[in-house]
Amino acid sequence: MNIFQRVKIDSFLLILICVVITASFFPCQGQAKTVFEYLTTFAIGLLFFMHGAKLSFQAIVSGIKNWRLHLLIFTTTFVIFPVLGMMMQLLVPTFLSHDIYLGFVYLCVLPATVQSAIAFTSIAKGNVAAAICSASASTLLGVFITPLLVGLLIHTQTSASMNIIDAITSIMLKLMLPFVVGHLSRRFIGKWIDKYKNIISKTDRLSILLVVYVAFSDAVVNGIWSQVGFLALLNIIFFSIILLVIVLFITTYSARFFGFSKEDEITIVFCGSKKSLASGIPMASVIFPMSMMGILILPLMIFHQIQLMICAFLAARYAKRKI
Repeated sequence: MNIFQRVKIDSFLLILICVVITASFFPCQGQAKTVFEYLTTFAIGLLFFMHGAKLSFQAIVSGIKNWRLHLLIFTTTFVIFPVLGMMMQLLVPTFLSHDIYLGFVYLCVLPATVQSAIAFTSIAKGNVAAAICSASASTLLGVFITPLLVGLLIHTQTSASMNIIDAITSIMLKLMLPFVVGHLSRRFIGKWIDKYKNIISKTDRLSILLVVYVAFSDAVVNGIWSQVGFLALLNIIFFSIILLVIVLFITTYSARFFGFSKEDEITIVFCGSKKSLASGIPMASVIFPMSMMGILILPLMIFHQIQLMICAFLAARYAKRKI
């Protein structure tokens, strides 16, 4: 076990940080930026094609009967989280700038992450079948719900030119269409996808790295580091922790209040508290102008690492319980 595994630091986050540093010193501009934008569009389409191809219809059907569990998870993901995000406006401008606050709101309207939610549920000995169903359905619903919530909660608070109808149309063409085509192709390429899922996972991450590089290049050119200092980063970390702890408290005690089993409680806690970096960054590149995107995804990148660290500890605690 290396030092990063011991302290629960995601190695992918370190690579993301390196990409941000590279973009800060060597931003892509001019013709190079155009080439990278085309590469990014292709990579995002490929990413969602693979997401669709990896999604097993049987996995969704197997857990869909537990509607009470899924309803509580989706309520947390798409109602409670956004409400908490909007309440953070009280922190502006004393603790958070308006742009960073909008980044938190964007974080709060995203769907749940799939891989880590299922992995932590498995480690904690929870209801894995329900976790697969819930996390997969959250990703699918997020393609529709997230841009609608962005239009409702963010569009009215920003002066940037952003037509939400165009954003939804763009998402349908660039994200949903590849997703559906990928899922329909599963009967032909499903076995190959399952066999080489580790390689495909690296392709997913490469897509995210491309988006981050292009976004931060544009943000650097527009002066992001004159807007976000060390104190602002500390505030993002602090309020990300507070946000996650509140959601963990709500999901844990809601599950107990409604009488769910311990296995279902684990699924609710880990699926209801996650926000997807893998979906969030590509969606941001489609919804927002690149000039806005760099600062908007900062809270998401930091929250992603914090949720991994805290939930890894929580999963280990659950796993030690007597069954």
